[in-house]
Amino acid sequence: MNVTYPGEPWHLKGRMHVSVWLVPAAALPAHPQGLAAPPLRIFGRVPVGAAWVSYEPGGVLTYRELLSARLVRDRGRVRATITEIWVDSEASRDGGRELWGIPKDLADLVTESSPMSAGGIARAVLRRGVGFPGRVPLRLRLLQMLHGRPKAAGVRGSAALRLGRVDWEVVREGPLGYLGGRRPLVTLSLTGFDVWFGSG
Repeated sequence: MNVTYPGEPWHLKGRMHVSVWLVPAAALPAHPQGLAAPPLRIFGRVPVGAAWVSYEPGGVLTYRELLSARLVRDRGRVRATITEIWVDSEASRDGGRELWGIPKDLADLVTESSPMSAGGIARAVLRRGVGFPGRVPLRLRLLQMLHGRPKAAGVRGSAALRLGRVDWEVVREGPLGYLGGRRPLVTLSLTGFDVWFGSG
């Protein structure tokens, strides 16, 4: 069965809880095949972010997501590349893969309440911290491989920002096992985000 998905750009609304680690480069899975941009290294460690996301009504799609991404150096600029990602929407999976080369797979996800969970992958308890006034601009460039060639995708928008803490329980034998037993440097909650993803 063919699943239809929106053309780019995708207008998306929701909330995200993202934790950031510095992971020893040797502990990371292999870099995405064919991606010429090398990982950004800080004293032998690579910045890695993992996020729980709820895409809510008001955008072109509503679904849940768990992802992991690392920073890379692309011709003197810092980009992000998504290395593992799961969603609970076939339209999101197919659109992400076919439009931008984002390696989305399907999973059963809970992201709207704590604990958040993705079966066989990870579980996390959110502890909210101090919030900041107003909204912050969001601007990011992703770099993926699509049909053997680099594909860039822009993210732009805004969100309310809050510090927090996420207590992660990662399945050691699972695809995010390299984060198991490690404590993130920081956790940020982006609430009420309103973003455009992709070109157009």
